[in-house]
Amino acid sequence: MLYAILCYNHEDTVGQWTKEEDDAVMARLDAVLQPIERSGRLGPVARLLPTTAATTLRKAGGEPLVIDGPFAETKEQFLGFYLVDFDSLDEALAFSKDLAEANPGGGSYEIRPVGYMRERDKDKHAS
Repeated sequence: MLYAILCYNHEDTVGQWTKEEDDAVMARLDAVLQPIERSGRLGPVARLLPTTAATTLRKAGGEPLVIDGPFAETKEQFLGFYLVDFDSLDEALAFSKDLAEANPGGGSYEIRPVGYMRERDKDKHAS
């Protein structure tokens, strides 16, 4: 099963890390990723730019409205994601716990099974 592991944290806190702090966190996270990558089960990993760089297209009937910034006002922001092929939710949770341990401070990881919109995409990622 393909799982999306979505990373949420306080953008202001993460944005205030020094280059050295950020590099140290990225090195710890990379150490968690290496075994999964070597096994061939790691898909795309992305770190999103700050919400100040976001644009939202909002549908509310009629013509869509394009606005600067994220759609929702939240305490934590969606900062990035991992796409990983695991045999079970338990494996995805264990991986997420390792990510949480490597990443300082608060925040959360949301684990979601991935469904496919097109059958041909499912065939590309069959386990």
